[in-house]
Amino acid sequence: MKRKLIVSSLIAAGIVTALAAGGMKLYEPIVPHANAGAPAVLNAAPAAPIALQALPDFSPLVDAYGPAVVNISVTQTVKAGAEGPNTGGFSEDDPFYEFFRRFQIPMPPHGGTPRQGLGSGFIVSGDGYILTNAHVVRDAADVTVRLTDKREFKAKVVGSDLQTDVAVLKIDAVNLPTVRLGDSKDVRVGEWVVAIGSPYGFDNSVTAGIVSAKGRALPDGTYVPFIQTDVAVNPGNSGGPLFNLKGEVIGINSQIYSRSGGYQGLSFAIPIDLASKIQDQLVRHGKVTRGRIGVTIQEVNQSLAESFGLKQPTGALVGSVDQDGPAAKAGIQPGDVILEIDGKPINRTIDLSSHVADLKPGSSAQLEVWRKGAARQITVTVGEMPGPKLAAASSGDAAAQSRLGVAVRPLSEGERQAAGVKDGLLVEQTAGAAAKAGVQPGDIILALNSTPVKSAEELRTMVGKTGKVAALLVQRKDAKIFIPVDLG
Repeated sequence: MKRKLIVSSLIAAGIVTALAAGGMKLYEPIVPHANAGAPAVLNAAPAAPIALQALPDFSPLVDAYGPAVVNISVTQTVKAGAEGPNTGGFSEDDPFYEFFRRFQIPMPPHGGTPRQGLGSGFIVSGDGYILTNAHVVRDAADVTVRLTDKREFKAKVVGSDLQTDVAVLKIDAVNLPTVRLGDSKDVRVGEWVVAIGSPYGFDNSVTAGIVSAKGRALPDGTYVPFIQTDVAVNPGNSGGPLFNLKGEVIGINSQIYSRSGGYQGLSFAIPIDLASKIQDQLVRHGKVTRGRIGVTIQEVNQSLAESFGLKQPTGALVGSVDQDGPAAKAGIQPGDVILEIDGKPINRTIDLSSHVADLKPGSSAQLEVWRKGAARQITVTVGEMPGPKLAAASSGDAAAQSRLGVAVRPLSEGERQAAGVKDGLLVEQTAGAAAKAGVQPGDIILALNSTPVKSAEELRTMVGKTGKVAALLVQRKDAKIFIPVDLG
């Protein structure tokens, strides 16, 4: 899927969502019609009309917690060899390409030159800890935090987790204004929410809307159960807080879904419960560990539910099992439908993947599995999820990362069998040239310039020796396609 319409991180941006609602009139009661031939129910009370209320006044919330929202300026040093405008690694059809093209410094063909980026964040402790997005401070050489009272501080990146897009900063200050953290599990679809941030550098801009959906899974394959809203979020809002009407932060604005690069009514926020867990691990350990059980899963639709004998489309269907993984050792098989984990129902795949990721490696998880028309209980010992490896970068070739721009990992045995390939690398993230060419997360890289690729190291070496254009052979679902990648 080409990333012309894709959920895009707001590096110097925010997270947006929208659901168009329509067709209902205020105060028009909905009265059921009597069925033909059936006696009318004379005493049936009509549905209660929707109460008309005044729009909320957000100013007390902004007065109380606006001072805890900060502007973040980031400087990155780009290695020699990068030409053209700094676009932050985004492709031309990415919503934030235009922002970087307009606001960042063009790169000469030789020598290192600083890149500038903007974002938002919010103070979570009076001694200077700040939450923001990982993509805002990625590869940062210098980070400056500006408060609403115009004080500026150099910030240290305590830790960053790209998989959830959460980062923790620390500034040397005390008695700072802070936000209050809420409970994202209590968020209700339809409730009012408020975003504060710095879109396009306009500090402490306030926008409002409603929650459009919860637990939203995005096409990039991430397991983050996003909060979808219709709050106006634009480049620069990224990392800023999403408040409920109680003045509690319930999410971190992170991504938007857009054709134009600007607000189109679809914004997405990382739930604060998840962000807080990531913050705790980064502050304590400097890194994040998460669980895995070694399966690939897909949604269960009505047709699949009927074929498996399920009463309703629910659960996560196991497509393949890593032969060396925890699930295989526990007896999980392709075709199993995982209905529950630790007593919690699995309605969608995001429910399983987010729960497993939150488990401690080495702990046990109790699964309820549907197999051959019957449910059974299976205990799995949780493994540790490995981090993605950047195939296009190494300590000796920093320029290679910007040339190709993919994060890959080797295929598991189960994934190789499911795809019907002997070797290959699974694409987990894309940016820059690869994203612009149409390479997608989930693609399997088989060869570069007709030479088979067996490892990330091989791919890195081959990219370093390739000229301006590389022919990348990838398998996408059941099709093998060549994708020309302009390496510049």
